[in-house]
This record gives sequence, C-alpha cells and structure tokens, in this order.
Amino acid sequence: MLWSELSSQPNNSLRLAVIGDPIAHSKSPVMHNAALAALGIVGEYIPLHVSRQDLGQAISRMKELGFRGINVTIPHKVDVMAYVDRLDESAAMIGAVNTIVNENGYLTGYNTDGIGYVRSLKDETHVSLRGKSIMVLGAGGAARGIVHALAQEEPKTIVIANRTEDKAVQLAEEWNSMGNIYGIAIDKSTSFLTGMDIVINTTSIGMHPHMDQSAIDPECIPTGIIVSDLIYNPLTTELLKRSHERGCTIHGGLGMFVNQGAYALEYWTGMPAPIDKMRQAVLQSLQN
Repeated sequence: MLWSELSSQPNNSLRLAVIGDPIAHSKSPVMHNAALAALGIVGEYIPLHVSRQDLGQAISRMKELGFRGINVTIPHKVDVMAYVDRLDESAAMIGAVNTIVNENGYLTGYNTDGIGYVRSLKDETHVSLRGKSIMVLGAGGAARGIVHALAQEEPKTIVIANRTEDKAVQLAEEWNSMGNIYGIAIDKSTSFLTGMDIVINTTSIGMHPHMDQSAIDPECIPTGIIVSDLIYNPLTTELLKRSHERGCTIHGGLGMFVNQGAYALEYWTGMPAPIDKMRQAVLQSLQN
C-alpha cells in the first residue's frame, strides 16, 4: 500500500505498519498479524511503500491517523531520526531507528536490531562472543545496531568491511572507545578473513530475488568458522550455502528478524511477544 492511501479507522483498533523502499518482500506483516491474533488484540499491521522524499510526510500522516507503532527498514533507518520527538538511548548511540512508538502524538525512536541479532546468534550457535575476532560486512543502518551490540560482548576485534571504505572507517571511529574496532574496504577483506572467528553479512546482497549473489567470495572464508547473514529471504543465502559446504557453522537472519520484531511488539503492546507463533508464521510464508 502507498502511504498516501491511508485513511482513518476505528479508535479501538491497534494500527501498526512497516515502512521501506522496497517493501513488498517484507514478512513483517505476516509475523506481526499472527502475533496480534495470538494475543487476542484487535488491530492490523500493514506494509507501506515510502520513498526517501516522502518520508517526513508519511510519518506525519501516520501520526495524525493514530498509528501506535512503525517499523522502519531499508533505506530509512538513519533518515527517520529527524522525524521523531525523542530517541531512546540505544537508538541515539547507534544512530539508526528501526522501531517507533507513538504515545498520543509523541514519537520515540528505538533500535531493536542489535539486541535481537545478538540474542539470536548466541541462542542458535551457542557461541560466546567474548575474545572473538568478528568481521561485519556493510556499514549501513543495520550494521550500526549490530556493531554496537557486538561491542558490548567484549570481542577481541571487530573489522567493518564496506564497499565504500570511508564509511567503514567513520563507523569504526565512532565506536572505537568500546573496543578494538576498525574499518576497511570490502575488497581488502580477503587478507583479514584468515584471522576471523565470525563473519556477519549485514548488506542486502543475496536477498530475494538476487539470490545467486554474495557480498564476498565464500571460497575465501576459513573452514569451520561461524558465518552469519541477516537476510531471512531466502532462509539460506548463497553465502551461507557455500560456507556450509566449507564446514562452517551457519546462522541465518530469521532469528534476528523474529527477535527484533518481538522487542518492537513488546514496546507497542506491553505484552510478552508470542515468539514461537511469530517464527512459525514467517516460516510458513517463506515456504509458500
């Protein structure tokens, strides 16, 4: 749906949405509508296509119409900060917002990406991040949340590898007070990979429908390490498939996607998120 097509609806119905460009691929509506049903909440979560130039108008319109919550995805996680009234401490430090809570017209921006990701990575791989050397591919809004959350786990090193080296270096400099963090160009990543324990792709490379692509050459990844990809559609990206063939432990983006959504839902409703129902709904949708 286009944000300009929004209209009013009964006050007793909870209104939630995800905004992005593109947005048709998002499984957030499937996941959150299943959660609302499981919690017995009358409401609807809808996908809204919002371009960069329309972001401010779209946020204003959604506030006018009483949307309780908004999820924010690519490419708006940084730009949307200008349109909220307050940033939660974590969102302010990270410099990106993926969740907005509307309290009677007062908008607060949060970031649940990083905490959702780390919870998923630790739960699904049973890894202790302390003392590990980690490479993060990408330096966008998602990477900001991931790097911030990883740094709190006391790793040995975090290397941020990005297509534009300056952006990676800038992000690393923002966080270097939290640990040994530095940035490189992604085409220099090969020489660093041999010392890595974990590689994490935060870019959209390999996402549906371009599923044959990979952010780096999987043949350069050391055998036996952990390789993680934030992408959840497809469930197993080309990077993960090839890494698995090299004997790596692989970790897909479904867990992060569900966990970041669970944190957001709890902000909006004040109720514990039905995580199993949310995961099941996304899996079923992907399989269909």
